[in-house]
Amino acid sequence: MSLRLRLLLTLGLTLALLWGVAAAWLMRDLEAKLMETLDQRLAQSARMVAGLMLQLPAEVWDTVDQQTLSIPPIEGLACQVHSPSGEVMARTHADMDDILARGEQGHTYRKEGDMTWRVFTYEREGLTIITADRMDERALLLRDVIKVAVVPFIVALVGSLVALWLGIWRGLAPLTRLRASLERRDPDALAPVSTYGIPHEIRPLIETLNGLLVRVQQTLVREQRFTNDAAHELRTPLTAVKTHLQVAKRVNGDAARESLEHAEQGVARLACTLDQLLTLARVEGRLGFDDGEPSRVADIVELAIADTNTPDARRFTLPDIWPEATLAMPRELAITALRNLLDNALRHGPDDTPVKLSAELSHAGRCMTFCVSDQGQGIAAQALAQLPRRFWRAGSQQGSGLGLAIVAAIAERFDGGIAFFSPPGGGLQVQLTVPIIDLD
Repeated sequence: MSLRLRLLLTLGLTLALLWGVAAAWLMRDLEAKLMETLDQRLAQSARMVAGLMLQLPAEVWDTVDQQTLSIPPIEGLACQVHSPSGEVMARTHADMDDILARGEQGHTYRKEGDMTWRVFTYEREGLTIITADRMDERALLLRDVIKVAVVPFIVALVGSLVALWLGIWRGLAPLTRLRASLERRDPDALAPVSTYGIPHEIRPLIETLNGLLVRVQQTLVREQRFTNDAAHELRTPLTAVKTHLQVAKRVNGDAARESLEHAEQGVARLACTLDQLLTLARVEGRLGFDDGEPSRVADIVELAIADTNTPDARRFTLPDIWPEATLAMPRELAITALRNLLDNALRHGPDDTPVKLSAELSHAGRCMTFCVSDQGQGIAAQALAQLPRRFWRAGSQQGSGLGLAIVAAIAERFDGGIAFFSPPGGGLQVQLTVPIIDLD
């Protein structure tokens, strides 16, 4: 069932029910008020007749004993006057003795044949006045009154339902336009949906949809960039491996072994580049890395040094004590980021000089800053901003050009930061800032 039909049925039935209950309540009160008014009219008629009878001259009273006065009858209304002795003094109908007989004072119902009468008995100064009107006349009057009262109700109800239908149709028109717009969109179109003319209630839905489109577009861009990077960066080592293998087939002895060694080095470089590409794709793709293990600073440093290309602790200058803190990132990514910084420093620094690694609390104790320094040739100040770019290499230096890009992506994902400095004495200093979750 569509939203428009569901709203129309729900609101329409509710409106009809409320109008029906209100109409029934009004009709019941109207009937009660009408009957009460007619009873009052009947009683006032009896009182009026009593007042007139008491004002008659004495000679009229003398003639009453010999002849009953006749009152002109009115359709549906009867009246009869009894003297103190019980004799009929005046009446409108001579054939209604049973209906107009004396009885208890007040209103009563009396029936004669198929006709029911509403009777009122009134006594004043010895006179008994009985008035009566037919119930079918009252019913006819009530039907006319109800007809006059119900017609506006029906017109108002129908008008309300029509207005409700038009309101729902116009109110849901933006959804219809949105559906038509989405149906006409090209499958490859990932531009945000326009929110012009959209009601405030639907705007959050459109904004959520636009956010989804942005994430889908980012995912497609990452996939395309990964494909392009892989095709570009893997082509060179594959070509080199293929060339060395072809040379090894054609020569013998030392030349063949040298070609095989070069091919093996190319395979290793190819595997390293592919691993770096996959790691970068996972980090940028927001995949989960948390294994439930705490990322303590001392453990991260120890594991990162062990994973470097030169896992010799003598190549590093380390502090005696590490801060007791836990990083707000998965341990795998923390180790990867620090290892890449250390590998970069080892690769670009002299073999006979150590790499300095330190860590300290920063930002009022909310973050941990790792500082990695080497004593290499250094990099020009204008080139520092290029370091976290993919596949960027300073000069003819070796490497995949992805290590620092991965560190920058990890830092960005977990609200951290990375900064590069060229110290006055030469070399490169890298500062990696990572949020922490607690202090022991």
